[in-house]
Amino acid sequence: MTNALMTASDSTLDLGPSTSVKARQQAMWASGDFSVIGTTLQIVGELLCEAVDLHAGERVLDVAAGNGNATLAAARRFTRVTSTDYVPALLEDGRRRAEAEGLMVTFETADVEALPYGDASFDVVLSTFGVMFAPDHDRSASEMMRVCRPGGRIGLASWTPTGFLGQLFRLVGKHVPPMPGVRSPLLWGTDAHTQELFKGAARTAHITRYFTFRYRSAEHFVDVFRTYYGPVHKAFAALEPAGQAALESDLLALLNQADICRDGGLVIPAEYLETVVTR
Repeated sequence: MTNALMTASDSTLDLGPSTSVKARQQAMWASGDFSVIGTTLQIVGELLCEAVDLHAGERVLDVAAGNGNATLAAARRFTRVTSTDYVPALLEDGRRRAEAEGLMVTFETADVEALPYGDASFDVVLSTFGVMFAPDHDRSASEMMRVCRPGGRIGLASWTPTGFLGQLFRLVGKHVPPMPGVRSPLLWGTDAHTQELFKGAARTAHITRYFTFRYRSAEHFVDVFRTYYGPVHKAFAALEPAGQAALESDLLALLNQADICRDGGLVIPAEYLETVVTR
């Protein structure tokens, strides 16, 4: 995972010292408590495992796994899962979830841009809202292709630039400039970009899906995200009180505009792209 506060129009920039970029990214995603947000997204992992047609016994790698939504979904289908992320605290959250369900999962700290596995080590490689935030898109896609066996599948879920999350990221980016030197993660939510990244694959298929955010109110959503979601948490922390108030006001306006519930509670459909690549 890395900085989510990018716009869809960002072009490739000089990455600079990669270790510095990654250190800042790790600090961002380690702040707050992503598991509070991540657990609400579980259905995305379940749908992705169905989309790649997992078979019991297959070797599965979940990259940039966060707190393990795709990991747990795959393990529930009796596959042999290795769950990876470069933020150890997130993997620990996933480990606790797996233990609570009695699921057998291997958890290992690893960077999707330099996976410590041999060629063709896995039958299936998955990522839900994870690899899209890696700074080097080409290297990340290449590494996923490398460790996936010929004929295997790669399954991805990525927020789209035109959906609610795309709007939210751009709004936050107007208040706090995004981290320089990385491409927009929202590019992964477009057919053209993923086709280009996986152009050596036998087949790439896309489906547009929606995850529905359900919170008590717009104020509740802002409170949860500013407290627990690393990029928003860090954005608020970077602002003076007046800037925080302005960001909160703009977020509330966006949330109320996107809300489709008119009889209590907050209901917001968020578009994402589900991609299945056949290696």
